Amino acid sequence: MKKRKVAGSAILSAVMGVAMFAAGAFGQEAMAAEKNETIRVHIQGPNAEKAKAKQSVGTRWDFGEKGFTAEVNEKQFQALLKNKNLKIDRVQEVHLESSVEAKPGSGAQALPADQLPWGIEAIYNDSNLQATSGGNGIKVAVLDTGVNTGHIDLRDNAEQCKDFTQSSNPLVNGSCNDRHGHGTHVAGTVLANGGNDGLGIYGVAPEAELWAYKVLNDRGSGYSDDIAAGIRHAADESARTGAKVVVSMSLGSSAKDSLIASAVDYAYNKGTLIVAAAGNSGPSSNTIGYPGALVNAVAVASLDNSIVNGTYKVSDFSSRGNPATDADYVIQERDVEVSAPGGAIYSTAASGGYTTMSGTSMATPHISGLAAKIWASNNTLTNKQLRTELQNRAKLYDVKGGTGATAGDDYASGFGFPRVK
Repeated sequence: MKKRKVAGSAILSAVMGVAMFAAGAFGQEAMAAEKNETIRVHIQGPNAEKAKAKQSVGTRWDFGEKGFTAEVNEKQFQALLKNKNLKIDRVQEVHLESSVEAKPGSGAQALPADQLPWGIEAIYNDSNLQATSGGNGIKVAVLDTGVNTGHIDLRDNAEQCKDFTQSSNPLVNGSCNDRHGHGTHVAGTVLANGGNDGLGIYGVAPEAELWAYKVLNDRGSGYSDDIAAGIRHAADESARTGAKVVVSMSLGSSAKDSLIASAVDYAYNKGTLIVAAAGNSGPSSNTIGYPGALVNAVAVASLDNSIVNGTYKVSDFSSRGNPATDADYVIQERDVEVSAPGGAIYSTAASGGYTTMSGTSMATPHISGLAAKIWASNNTLTNKQLRTELQNRAKLYDVKGGTGATAGDDYASGFGFPRVK
C-alpha cells in the first residue's frame, strides 16, 4: 500500500455519530470556573454610558451601535446590572457535541480509502468522476473549531488562519489550530485538492482559497460574540481585498442570537454569501437552528446515501423548517433552503489523515464549495444572484425521500439538491 510520510502524525480512524448541532446554552457559570470566574457579557446603551463601561471593564469586541462585549468578574457583573442606563445580557454560548472513536496508527499516513467520496460524486452528478475542479479566486471562510492547515490536501489552499477564541487577545493572526477535528473535516469537503502528489482526497472546489477562522474552542464550544466577530471580519476582509467570499458555518444554536443575526445581515449586505447548517434535531418540523434559520443565510439540510422515492433521502437527524411555508419557493425565517450530502461523509482529519462524520455540518460545506465553484466561473454575479443560481439548480433535483420531503419546495429539503450539472 502506498504511504505518505507525514512527520509527527498518526492515522486517526474515527467514526463520528451525528455531529450534534450546537445547542444554545447560558451555562456560563460552569465556564466561569474554568476562566477565573469571568462572565462574557453584551453591553448596550447610550454612547456616554458605554464609554464609561468600557473604561471600567474593558472591551473584547466592539460592535458599534450594537454595543460591545467584555469579560467581567462577578463583582463587575453585579455593578453593571445596577446601571439602569445600560442593557446587560450574558453572551450566548454554543457548542458541538460529537462521539468520536480514535484508533492510533503508525507515523506514516496512509492514502485515503476514497479520493472522491459519495457526496462529492453526488454533487457533481458524476459516478465516474476522476477529480474535481474550480473555485479559483474565491475565498471560503470556514468558521469552526479551526483547521489543520498543514494537512497535505489543504495546505496549498490555506490563505488566512485566525483565532477568535483566545481570552488574552481576541484576534490572533497565524493561529487556527484544530484539536477537535470538526473544522478540518468541513474544510476538506469544501476545497481539499488531492495534495501535491494527487493521491489525496478531493473537495468540491479545490482551487478556492481557505480562510480558516477558529471561532470555537478545542472542546467545540464558544461564544456568539466571537462567531459574530468572525463573520464581520470575513466581510471586512472581502471589502479590503475586493475578493468574493463565502462564509461557511457548520455551527449554530436553537435560539436566535442578536449579535450573530446582525453580523449575518452586515456581511450579506456587503456582498458575502452566508451558508449555514440547518441543525441535527430532526425529523420534527420547526427544529431548524440559527444562524441557518436567518433569512440572509442559506440553510442546508442533510441527505443520506440512500434512494427513496427515486431521490436521495433527507437524513432523519436533519432539522426541518416550517411546513406552513411549503411550496412557496420564498425564503422566510426558519426555512430550509437547499439540501446536500451529510450522512457518513469522508473527509480530512485534524491528525493529517481522513475520517467519517455525519450531520448537517457535513452537508453545509458541499454547498459552500458549490457556491465557490459557480462564483469562480461567473465572477460578475452578486451574492444575491449566486444564491438565486443555487436555488434554481436545486429545483432541477427535487428531493422526495425522508420525513416531510415532497414534490417541490418543502420543509425538509427546501428547494432541492443543487449540483454542478
